[in-house]
Amino acid sequence: MTGSKKSKPKQTATDDGFLMSPKVDFVFKLIFGDEKNKDLLIAFLSAVLGVPAEDFEGIEIINNELLREFAEDKKGILDVRAKTKQGKQIDIEIQILPTEFMPERTLFYWSKMYSSQVKPGDTYSKLKKCITINIVDFKCTPLQKVYSSYHLIEDESGYRLTDILEVHFLEIVKLADLAIPRDENDRIVEWMEFLDAKSKGVIEMLAEKNKDIKKAYDLLQIISKDEKARMLYDAREAELRDQLTRIETAENKGKAEGKAEGKAEGKLEAARNAIKKGLSLEDIAEITDLPLETVQKLKAELSN
Repeated sequence: MTGSKKSKPKQTATDDGFLMSPKVDFVFKLIFGDEKNKDLLIAFLSAVLGVPAEDFEGIEIINNELLREFAEDKKGILDVRAKTKQGKQIDIEIQILPTEFMPERTLFYWSKMYSSQVKPGDTYSKLKKCITINIVDFKCTPLQKVYSSYHLIEDESGYRLTDILEVHFLEIVKLADLAIPRDENDRIVEWMEFLDAKSKGVIEMLAEKNKDIKKAYDLLQIISKDEKARMLYDAREAELRDQLTRIETAENKGKAEGKAEGKAEGKLEAARNAIKKGLSLEDIAEITDLPLETVQKLKAELSN
């Protein structure tokens, strides 16, 4: 009788000590955008919004699809959108790459979230409060604060016109600026430091202080060992690097063009001054390295 050959079990996880960065939007949504880990979302919202966790009882995550969408479309839907039992909507977005007009972009998406609550025939009473939380890894405001919040208030008295609008910015990059005051025991700061952590040691220290971060860290370790999540994470990181390279290339090109334009304008200005002093056009062209035709044109412009 011939013994059957056993096949090797399919490897479904890796354990090489690798830890994903929780500030990559893909990972952030795996941690905070899953119904199974709703308590982590509640803990985060309680810290950022400054309200008791009990206020989020019955909260619903309304865009918890991720792996399927991300596999089919590398952009995916990577924000975390939630709705409270009272009908308030909260959108959390994390941005690593510098984004121009971030305040305008935020208000644009806030307005879409707000206006989408009503259908033809509905009254304004259907409109509920909408909150956006932006976690950014670049400077978004000139304030000497690592996080800030905004409402619609009257300029002089500070009277709040309505409570329906609330916008938050958590500027992770400012954690590196030690001149900016912050309370290391502030729960928002702890969550920001968790997202920005560069090593396991930093996260482990935070986990000792904060039980919710401890659970988030445990989950992060599990996610980091999952092969499918690791593949998608690598793809997302590659895409972010490509985008960052394109931004850097465009900036360098702009600087080079600006430098060249400045040098050319300097030559023209020198030629104008020389013309006013009465130097010959041939000498001016030789000194400034400009075509004689250009110098002649400048003289004609000055004569008019």
